[in-house]
Amino acid sequence: MFVYLAVGGGGGCEMDKSGGDGIEKRVPKDGFVYRVSTSAEWEALQKTGFMLGGDLDRRTGCVHLSDLDQVKVVLNNFFRGREGLYLLQIDAAKLGQGLIYEAAEGTYFPHFYGPDRSFQPLSLDCVNKAEKLEVQNEEFICSLLDQA
Repeated sequence: MFVYLAVGGGGGCEMDKSGGDGIEKRVPKDGFVYRVSTSAEWEALQKTGFMLGGDLDRRTGCVHLSDLDQVKVVLNNFFRGREGLYLLQIDAAKLGQGLIYEAAEGTYFPHFYGPDRSFQPLSLDCVNKAEKLEVQNEEFICSLLDQA
């Protein structure tokens, strides 16, 4: 399973499946992508079976995800000082062609758009595992992060 990288951002990027400049195939290292989720978002996902994400996700038309080696950076940059967070391990194969890596902040991050590149909710069926993130000595910890 591989996904295509797209250069550009926020739902309006061009995807070149031919492998042109700035585009390459990406296989998530462990077969999973990850979502830092609030407790309210995780509870709603369990209750309804799907998630549209937060304000940023709805505004940009995709669910923002991370590879495992990006999670700590995302936590430190966007979630420092917050509690009640969960780390969701998502089966990349179940996201299919809706999973696209896009350039952001000097690297590529996975985003889920849905199979036809229209904003689709993330299904609970795609979540392999969820762990509550604890804070210890100002660092986020959970067993999933031990593998990073």
